[in-house]
Amino acid sequence: MKTKEHYIESDQEVLVRVEGVSKKFAKSLKKSLLYGVHDLWHGILQKPKTDGLRPDEFWAVKDVSFELRRGECLGLIGHNGAGKSTLLKILNGLINPDDGVVTMKGRVGALIELGAGFNPILTGRENIYNNGAVLGFTKKEIDNKVEAIIDFAEIQEFIDMPVRNYSSGMKVRLGFAVAAQMEPDVLIIDEVLAVGDIGFRVKCFNRIAELLNTCAVIFVSHSMPQIARVSTHVMHMKKGAADYFGTDISVGLQLYHADFNTESTTVIGGDFVVNDFKLIDAKGFTKTSFEVDETICLKLEFSNRFDCEDYFISVVIMDANLNGVASLSSLQEAISIGKSTSIVEISFKNIFTPGQYSINVNFIENVPSNDYKFGKTLCSVRSLTYFKSTGGVLIGTVPVQIDSNWKV
Repeated sequence: MKTKEHYIESDQEVLVRVEGVSKKFAKSLKKSLLYGVHDLWHGILQKPKTDGLRPDEFWAVKDVSFELRRGECLGLIGHNGAGKSTLLKILNGLINPDDGVVTMKGRVGALIELGAGFNPILTGRENIYNNGAVLGFTKKEIDNKVEAIIDFAEIQEFIDMPVRNYSSGMKVRLGFAVAAQMEPDVLIIDEVLAVGDIGFRVKCFNRIAELLNTCAVIFVSHSMPQIARVSTHVMHMKKGAADYFGTDISVGLQLYHADFNTESTTVIGGDFVVNDFKLIDAKGFTKTSFEVDETICLKLEFSNRFDCEDYFISVVIMDANLNGVASLSSLQEAISIGKSTSIVEISFKNIFTPGQYSINVNFIENVPSNDYKFGKTLCSVRSLTYFKSTGGVLIGTVPVQIDSNWKV
């Protein structure tokens, strides 16, 4: 039985140590084969490796260093092509770095590519034994875990069917169940949980939380809420290099969002046309950056093209992940808006954590009813404008901060 003192000591144990790791690739197959033969020949002759880049080469990973201890989860983020998957393949031993040292301690469970490690001809049950053997488990140990793996994957009915007939979601279920239920010392997950349904993802994150008591986790995802949920550390990669590594998750997430352009304004439906708009503060000055608790006013001028008489206006605030985080409506405020209305001003307090937010405006047909059944959307203007919230404190990805009273 593990004592409390054992866990305290284990928490200090470094399971992953990456020291100055770099990996370069050639952009063309011809150059890749040529350089591969060249490097192999130099290795046989024990000549020093070529430093720097040769023609047509690029750094997929460049001088990355970090440590990860038992009980820690590293959220690895960055846009596509930043070097995340290459780094994971180096960590898992699938490819060798051109420079640097990787030290992994204990058993490593990896779910890097959908279905990776599965033999498509074998059944799900047979693949469990194959994967368990690769992780270093004996047949007896796998026998003791196989039913738990099958139960976790929730594919009992199909466990004796060849894996080639599995859907992508079934492969993810089985792959994660094997990697997680085998209780590795290091668990590597690369984006594959995005394929599973929401019920299974919740189950997976609960399992990751349990595993953090005994292992280290490296988790790659483009879902920033998922990263914030499970990560104790975050690394943001850009052009193969790590431009941030630390425990302040919000810093990494802000760097991630800064890599992308804002969504362009799109209009669906033509019953209404927005002619003009602007964001103004309480003093009437036009601006796009507002402090926390400052009043934001959206002044909207529009045309009712077909003289719609019974409609209301809905305003939705979206965060950087394109999730709706707040809504305002003229219906809720019992404001009468008719076919002669052409200008409205919508004021609200900035209760949002630091970051950039977009504003969607919807004109919706109002069908009077006691159970709030609305008609069709007459016009939807997505990402009409943006505003930046400044000040306050950003913790993870929580977009709203509300007033509260604290007593000690």
